Amino acid sequence: MTTPLLSDSEGPADALPVCLTSPTVAILGSGDFARSLALRLVASGVRVVVGSRCVNRIPSGLFPDAVELRNQEGAVSQAVCLVFMALFPEHYCSLLGLQSALAGKVLVDVSNAAEMNIHGLSNAERLAELFPNSLVVKGFNTVSTWELQTGAHDGSRQVLICSNSTEGKKKVVQLARQMGFHPVDMGGLSAAREIEVAPLRLLPSWSGPVVVTFLLFLFFYGYGVLLGILLPFLAQGHNAFYRLALDLVNESLPAVALVTLALVYFPGLFAAWLQLWSGTKYRRFPSWLDNWLQRRKQLGLLSFLGAALHGVYSLCLPLRRISLHRIVNTIFIGLVCDLKCLTTLGVWRSELYLSCGVLGLGVLSLLAVTSLPSVGNTLNWREFTFVQSGLGYIALTLSIMHTLFFGWDFAFHIEAYPFYMPPSYLLAVVLPCIVLVCRCFLLLPCIFTRLTRIRRGWESKRNCPHDGKRLM
Repeated sequence: MTTPLLSDSEGPADALPVCLTSPTVAILGSGDFARSLALRLVASGVRVVVGSRCVNRIPSGLFPDAVELRNQEGAVSQAVCLVFMALFPEHYCSLLGLQSALAGKVLVDVSNAAEMNIHGLSNAERLAELFPNSLVVKGFNTVSTWELQTGAHDGSRQVLICSNSTEGKKKVVQLARQMGFHPVDMGGLSAAREIEVAPLRLLPSWSGPVVVTFLLFLFFYGYGVLLGILLPFLAQGHNAFYRLALDLVNESLPAVALVTLALVYFPGLFAAWLQLWSGTKYRRFPSWLDNWLQRRKQLGLLSFLGAALHGVYSLCLPLRRISLHRIVNTIFIGLVCDLKCLTTLGVWRSELYLSCGVLGLGVLSLLAVTSLPSVGNTLNWREFTFVQSGLGYIALTLSIMHTLFFGWDFAFHIEAYPFYMPPSYLLAVVLPCIVLVCRCFLLLPCIFTRLTRIRRGWESKRNCPHDGKRLM
């Protein structure tokens, strides 16, 4: 769906009409949303009259003193052009007696859908059928009562608006701007079905990344249970089920974080190779790749979550009694056997392993912070690209080094493959290594130069036979 943003560059000629600078705006309803909306309108310099079925039941002090409280008919008679319908859709029929009073006025429907699957008309479309002589506009339903009260610079500033009336839409757009919001024109009133279910969606852009991350965790955790607990128990009778609660979780989290971080940068590399193969940037990516590219931020934040939890779990490990026993046994064996060279090697490995892990988590934390809109908006495009791409690959490299230093040369010993199955950290490092190798190939001068030209508009002769050097 195309959602053109309305320009903020309109001059004084598009200022608010006379009806908005006079006592015009009425709100039918006296609930929490009506109260928050009245507060915001009054703070924006608009006089408000609230209409209720029973004015006497409204507690004293619920609305600002500047708000006039009337019955519904009296509120509608005071409104010159705008009336907010701040009541549940099932009560719209109770206003049919006000059809003549509402004729020619803009009715702003702020209701939401009761369920995700809409059968038939939307609330705004039913309101338009009940009041055919009024101008129905859908808007402000995606703005919460908290966002209305906190001010223009907090919360979401977007207000989705749709209507079949250009005149009514223009008035609501101007009022939204006066209130400090950024109106987004969604088209005709048929778009109200999509707008009404928008507040019901639970993190719509996170569902895919969360499912992928959860499946990765199940895979690595299940693989660890099979390799480290079930098979040793069945083959040797060794009982290690105590590892289910902490050890296996801590082994699975870094693997998930590393693979998820690789999934952040893999689609960008795949898109680059597609552009090199096609010789143009104007061929659209497949829909699955396009969706993958749009979910990289969520995947990166989930990778940071896994790495942070791994750090916390690792700090908790030495507090367990079983871990203290292992440390004492390791020290005792080292003293008895006098394995000086192996001890030195182990010290180097642990130092480099911990150092790369801490640095990788630090860089990943910086990536997570710059993903916040309040921080990212302060960066220009070059700074944002450097942080998200340049530092991102540094975080990926440090994470791979953290894993490899942990494994050291274990991957080349037969003891590392009990039951002929590789350790989980070896499986986790495969995809990140592939991503780094592909990235290194893209940095080769011959490939990097061609890719840069393609992204600046150059097309190969098979795509542009008349002018192989055409720039767009």
